[in-house]
Amino acid sequence: MTNLADDERGTGPLSYDPAAAERVRQLLSGRSDVAEKKMVGGLSFLVNGNMCCGITGMALMVRVGAEGREQALREPHVRPMLFADRALSGFICIEPEGYATDDALASWVQRGLDLVSGLPAKPDRASS
Repeated sequence: MTNLADDERGTGPLSYDPAAAERVRQLLSGRSDVAEKKMVGGLSFLVNGNMCCGITGMALMVRVGAEGREQALREPHVRPMLFADRALSGFICIEPEGYATDDALASWVQRGLDLVSGLPAKPDRASS
């Protein structure tokens, strides 16, 4: 596993749990519109160029949108997503206990997919 000693909460130097990332990768493996990118202190999964979810430190990061954030924060094991010491309005983090089961992980990833499915695709910057 990646050394998380520098930042257990995933808000500093790049760090993420590769086993958790592999679980997310498996859930998204049937899609042709997914790309992985190291960003926001961990590994992010982009759908049509839009950040959907990822692993930062030991936490699962999910894009729920500004409107869905408050509701998500009321659920167990959920906290605000912090980056550069500030909360990102459309994102939350779920501690490992909150996505330990395959069903729980799939449910959270689906929430991210539902949100980004309504967003316009972003061009692939690598090919421009």
